[in-house]
Formats: sequence, C-alpha cells, structure tokens
Amino acid sequence: MKMIKTFTLALALMTSANAFAKDKFSICWSIYVGWMPWEYGDSSGIIKKWADKYDIEIDVVQINDYIESINQYTAGQFDACSMTNMDALTIPAASFVDSTALIVGDFSNGNDGVILKDKSKLADIKGQQINLVELSVSHYLLARGLESIGLSERDVDVVNTSDADLVAAYSTKDVTSVVTWNPLLSEIEKQPSANKVFDSSNIPGEIIDLMVVNTQTLKANPKFGKALVGAWYEIMDKMKDDAVLEHMAKASGTDLAGYKAQLASTKMFFSAKEAVEFTQDKKLAQTMKYVAEFSFDHGLLGDGAPDAGFIGVETPSGVIGNPANVQLRFDPSFMQMAVDGKL
Repeated sequence: MKMIKTFTLALALMTSANAFAKDKFSICWSIYVGWMPWEYGDSSGIIKKWADKYDIEIDVVQINDYIESINQYTAGQFDACSMTNMDALTIPAASFVDSTALIVGDFSNGNDGVILKDKSKLADIKGQQINLVELSVSHYLLARGLESIGLSERDVDVVNTSDADLVAAYSTKDVTSVVTWNPLLSEIEKQPSANKVFDSSNIPGEIIDLMVVNTQTLKANPKFGKALVGAWYEIMDKMKDDAVLEHMAKASGTDLAGYKAQLASTKMFFSAKEAVEFTQDKKLAQTMKYVAEFSFDHGLLGDGAPDAGFIGVETPSGVIGNPANVQLRFDPSFMQMAVDGKL
C-alpha cells in the first residue's frame, strides 16, 4: 500500500509540475523523413527565432532510439516528442500521460511496406514467417494487409526482428518476408528477389506522424504551442528549396535523391490548411478505432484495459473510446492559427 501511495504521489507531483507556466521547454525527435524538419529548424535558428518571439526557450534534442525518445517524453523528461499516432496511443496515453497531437505533419504513403522473396502477390504470404519489429507500425501494417485479403495473424508466423538487423536478415536463406519502413525498405527493395506486395499507400492516412505535446504543459503555456507551430510552417515553406532538402538529406544519412525518394512516399502537409482539413476529417476517428483495436488485441493498452475503448481519443469529430478517460487529443486549433495568420 505504501508503494502505491508513493507512486501516486510521484505521478501527482509530475502532473502538477507539467501544469505550471514556465519559459523553458524541451522537445525530442528521431531520424525519419517527416521529422528531419526539426533538425533543420534547430540548426538554422528558425525555432530559436519563434521561441524568442514568445520570450521562451526551446531546447531541441535528437535521440537515436525512437522508442526511447517516447519513453523519455512519457517519463516527463521532455515537453514534446515526435511520434506516430499508434505509438502516441500505446505509450504515453496508455501510461495516463494526457497528450495532444499539436502538429499533424504527414502520413506514410508508401514509406512502410511488406516484401516477399520470390513471390509477387500478398496472398502468397500465407504460412510464411514474417520478420518485423513486433508491435510497431510495421506489425499494424501487416495486420491491415492480412485483413484486406481475408487472412489474420493466425495464418502467418511473426518473428520479432530489430530494425537494425532487418536488411541483413533478408539476405539470409531462411528469411522469406519482411515488413519495415524507409530507408530500410528501399535497401531491401534493391535485392533482385524482393517484391513489395503491400504498403502504406494501400491504407492512406493511417500511419500518421505527429509532434505530440504534454496536454497540461500546452494548456498552461499556449505560447509554447504557438512557437512550435509557427516554426514548423516556416520550415515547411523553406522545403521548396533544394538546398534545404539537401541539408535534411545529409543530416539523415542519405543524399538529395534518396531524401526526395522518401518524400515521394510521404504525404507531407506542407500547408497548415491541409493539416487542419486532414485532422477534421471523420476518417481520423475511424483510423484511431482501427489502431485502438489492434493495440488492444496485442496487449498494448495495458494489463488493466478491458476493451479497445479503454482509452479515450478526442478528435474534432468526436471521442473514440471512453470519454471519461481521454488521454490523447487531436487538437487542430494551433494549426488553425497558422491558417488564420494569428501566430
């Protein structure tokens, strides 16, 4: 009982700390085509410019391990973090860290894919071992792909494989199928035996890349949200310039052609208007329902979750799940300020 009280007190203290008005903030991001703008915004001084406008400081930190970055955000070490919609639900929201999708930056439109060796149809996947990062968006993509042809995970054997090992694993005789994301996907596709049979363009708008902010921090410090959104759309405007893209390419470990290829399979919302329209579309609620069901089926909503609706997800078209337990919010109001020129 004492341990429970101690944990509850610690959580309450962390929560109340996040609710305070303050003038220093930190955000974290990891390397991915849709998140490289944060690196450019930091190195170019754009984020500092917008922080100065609101008389605040914003520290931008790159973290090499994507999941670790989300874990650190969830633990309260950062005020905001880049992550996908699924990971926002299954890590901070499932840990009762109320979080807001402040910026809807893009969705994967071919950046995640299913590859079969020497087979050309998704139906050929039945009975195969599938190497992927278990419980990741790759796993979600596989589940949606199987569903599209009347199969389920019972019809395949999922083998958990680190993303760092997937390219090498594919080159071995025993591995006949992988599911992964770019740039790994592009590397594997270069193999003469590789055939991409399903990708995220088949489920457009379902794997969404976000900048997620602690909700209480945002409520207590709207200037933080305004600075991040203002900086983001200035960066989006500068991405028309190849010199800017080349900077992002180099920072992500590729060249301009490689980065442009990744952008081609990413639906970037370069304008705030596009992002707001996407967020307000009723399809977002349906997407989060799919994500919640997958997450519950795989035990990602926590041991105490009785069903897929345990965690409430607030969207402009309504709440998915339990309205008394909303822990993830899609709030387009700050992006709308960019549309209206009010930042």
